[in-house]
Amino acid sequence: MGRLQDLYAEQGQSPWLDNLKRGWITSGGIQEWIDRGVRGITSNPSIFQKAIAGGEEYTEQLADLTVSGASVADTYWDMVTDDITAALGLLRPLYDSSDAGDGYVSVEVDPTLAHDGDGTLSAGRALWDRIDRPNLYVKIPGTAEGVGAIEQMIAEGRNVNVTLLFSLPRYAEVIEAYLSGLEAAAATGRDLSRISSVASFFISRVDTEVDRRLESIGTDEALALRGTAAVTQGRLAYRLAMDAFAGERWAALEARGARLQRPLWASTSTKNPAYPDTLYIDALVGPHTVNTIPDATLDAFEQHGTVARTVDADPAADRETWDRLAGLVDLDDVAATLEAEGVTAFEKSFEELLGVLDQRAAGFR
Repeated sequence: MGRLQDLYAEQGQSPWLDNLKRGWITSGGIQEWIDRGVRGITSNPSIFQKAIAGGEEYTEQLADLTVSGASVADTYWDMVTDDITAALGLLRPLYDSSDAGDGYVSVEVDPTLAHDGDGTLSAGRALWDRIDRPNLYVKIPGTAEGVGAIEQMIAEGRNVNVTLLFSLPRYAEVIEAYLSGLEAAAATGRDLSRISSVASFFISRVDTEVDRRLESIGTDEALALRGTAAVTQGRLAYRLAMDAFAGERWAALEARGARLQRPLWASTSTKNPAYPDTLYIDALVGPHTVNTIPDATLDAFEQHGTVARTVDADPAADRETWDRLAGLVDLDDVAATLEAEGVTAFEKSFEELLGVLDQRAAGFR
């Protein structure tokens, strides 16, 4: 077996591919990734912006939809849901063989709704109903406004990938939303064993922002802490999750078939060339986790990554490092900054792609 397969077989971590484009679906590329050990796929507006704006595979569909009178927004969603549905079909055998443990594909709601809880809930329901596959995850931003939508989606038996998480306090709110949603689902007689969720903690961006602030401080203590914030926060998030999914409250849900909401490590390509290219995989390996990884980083891990449990190797040291960071940097402000930047980046990709589609569609009108 390769390292990707070893991650799951030996350590209980599911490697997912953080990319999706139609050419991979039609050429067999996605199936090759699955054969190598990929156990799920994530997408986001930035991924679709690159795929659709940079590829000719969508031209025929764009022409057909334009001639039929479809709006630019409807054209976007038709393209996206077609790709997601095709990928879901490729991963359905894994979903079935793993008893709904893996084999998921994620699609994000309209990113302009990140601060509109009611709008997010409505969009999430619509995507779930439209695609209508049990191995779908609807991605909902873990903003303050998104938490209520997450809870209600779970209560209604709809799978959720909570995205854009950058802080431990917000993650605690998301875990509570999941637990409360499961309890509401149980109260209405739903089958909890078919409700699934992951919570996506963004990793590398945390180091980018915290390192910038540490360098502006410039002391020996500050500079020595560069490259520690992202992994440390991920490890503390793991501890938070494992503590939450234990005890009497969780036992009662688990007895009804509930699945724990797995921590998912997102944004795991290394942004700083001074750091190892597999840092954010190697340092966050552990059971009941997912790491969603860009294809280049997946290739790097296959070549020289380390398969060993690291996510909870030294909790006391992780807490000490986090406390030292908190003494130098306003970590709440870091989280708020990164959340705002993440929402803006997805909005920009979404709006830019609609603009590209509008320009291309003009040639078919």
